[in-house]
Amino acid sequence: MATATPPVVGAAWFDGHMIVDFLAGDLNDVEEAVRKAAAAEIMPRFRQLAAHEIVEKNGPHDLVTVADRLAEEHLTASLTALLPGSVVVGEEAVHADPGILDALRGDAPVWIVDPVDGTRQFVHGDPGFTTLVCLAHRGELLASWTYAPALELMAVARRGRGAVLNGVPLHAGSPEPGKVLEVATSHDDFTDDEQKRVLATLRTTGLAPRLCGSAGLEYLNVARGLIDAVAFSWENAWDHAAGLLLVAEAGGASGTVAGEPFRIAGGNALPFAAARDEVTVRHILGLLASAG
Repeated sequence: MATATPPVVGAAWFDGHMIVDFLAGDLNDVEEAVRKAAAAEIMPRFRQLAAHEIVEKNGPHDLVTVADRLAEEHLTASLTALLPGSVVVGEEAVHADPGILDALRGDAPVWIVDPVDGTRQFVHGDPGFTTLVCLAHRGELLASWTYAPALELMAVARRGRGAVLNGVPLHAGSPEPGKVLEVATSHDDFTDDEQKRVLATLRTTGLAPRLCGSAGLEYLNVARGLIDAVAFSWENAWDHAAGLLLVAEAGGASGTVAGEPFRIAGGNALPFAAARDEVTVRHILGLLASAG
C-alpha cells in the first residue's frame, strides 16, 4: 500500500506566532488525534495481522506492517490539519523518500512521527509498542505524546511545562545512592561490531545493562524512574524526539559522547544517553567515551 504524499516541505511563509498560539492551547486535540489513529489503524490489527501484512524493510529484524503505514497516513492528515503550515517527518514516509528529512532543518513546524515504535513486538503480539509524536520547530522540541495503546498509557510533555502520564505528573527522580543502575541499550540485532564494543563498556560494576524493547517505552520507563538510563547507537528522529522531551520534562537529562546536546536533525556523535538525572547521564557517557 502506498504511503500518502506528505505535505510540502519548507513552508518558509509560516507565521511563527501561529505556533506560539497553538502551544498556548490545551493540545487535547493532538492527544485525541493520536488516540484515534491507534484505535482506527493499529489496535484492530493487534494480534490479527495476516502474513501478507508484514514486510521486511532492511532485513528480518526491521519490519513494517499495514498498521504502521495506515497509522502514519492517518496522523499525517490529522496533525497537519490541526496546525496549518506544519509538515510531517514520519518513519515510513522517510523510508520511501529520505529527502523528507530535510524538513527537520526547515522553517516550518515539524511533526515527528513513529506510528508503531516496537513493530517487532507488535508483530509478535507483545503489548510493548508505542505510537510516538513530537512537535518541533527549528530543532527545538516543543511537545510530545508517547502512547502505548495496548497498555493504556498516554504520556504528554510540553517544553517548560512538565510531563504527565495519564494526567499524573511525572518525576524521574534520582537513583538511590549505591543502587545498581539499570540501563536499556541498543538491541544487538540493530548494532554492528563497533557499536557492540562501545556499548560493552556499560558491563561494569554498578551497572546492569539490558537490551531495549520499544525505545518509546524505555524513555517512558526513565521518566517514571522505573529504569535509570538508556544508551542508543542510532539517531532516527522518530525513535528519540518524543522520549527525549519526555525525560527532560520529567527532570532527567541527556547528551552525546561528545558532551553536546543531541541534535534531532542528526549528525550527532554516537552513542548518546538519557537518564533520570545529570549525574547519571554523565556517568554513562563517561563510560561510553572511554571506549575511544
